[in-house]
Amino acid sequence: MPSFSLPGLPSPDVLKSYRIRDSYFTPSHSHPGADGKSRLISDIERSLPAIHLGQFEKLCFFPHVGIGTTTDPQLEKLLRTNPQVVLEPFERWPDLLFGMIQVNAHNVAASLDAINRWIADGPMRGVYFPGGGPAAMTCTDRNVHQLVERVADLNGVIMQHTWFKTGGKQGPGESTPTELAELAAQFPEQSFLCAHAGGEWEQGIRAIQDFPNILAETSGFDATAGFLEMAVRELGAERIVFGSHLPSRSLGTELGKVLGAEISERDKQRILGENYRRLLDG
Repeated sequence: MPSFSLPGLPSPDVLKSYRIRDSYFTPSHSHPGADGKSRLISDIERSLPAIHLGQFEKLCFFPHVGIGTTTDPQLEKLLRTNPQVVLEPFERWPDLLFGMIQVNAHNVAASLDAINRWIADGPMRGVYFPGGGPAAMTCTDRNVHQLVERVADLNGVIMQHTWFKTGGKQGPGESTPTELAELAAQFPEQSFLCAHAGGEWEQGIRAIQDFPNILAETSGFDATAGFLEMAVRELGAERIVFGSHLPSRSLGTELGKVLGAEISERDKQRILGENYRRLLDG
């Protein structure tokens, strides 16, 4: 592991003290590739220098498990019949990686089976509802509710892709923070992660402000002055979790959103690691 730091980053010892938990790691968007593994493994390997420079403690990514979340029928079959493909990254980096499965609300039965297989029986920690692709479904749909009910029974964590776009949604299955707030109101005891703080973060923060069971995740949109300051002011630092979006986003950009913010060191500790540890382990 590198013992030096890049210009603009704190020292390795300071970064390590944050015990960074990355809630949004997207190697090849968790797509294993045609042979079931090489694409994902190579992307994780490509990310390791940045992970080591940032002194990340653990990272969460969102594997497909063969329930119609990809557009490749051969890959879907492979994932269903050979779960070793799903487990390989976790077995190769057991101290670094953990996962939340991608679910498909268009196929409730298969998704419930997958939740039982991968969360109830382990080793996954929750689910990810995507914003695009064949599995995308607006999170206010009744199908989603059925899956949320089961995840809640298992004390799992739910990450929901959210985005506000100028001119409306990119696709009919994409969810906004306002829709996530509607879902969260019906499951007040369940914790939800609002991925990307809604993209257009000023609207996103306001949409989830009154729902204490929703935490804002920091990755995916361009770094902009004032984001973390507003989020801490309106939500409280205990309702924000760090995500890197590595390798498609840069280490400096995503860490800089937190490290460069005019907030206290104590709040940076909460956002970079403590809040997510509490959510997973509490």
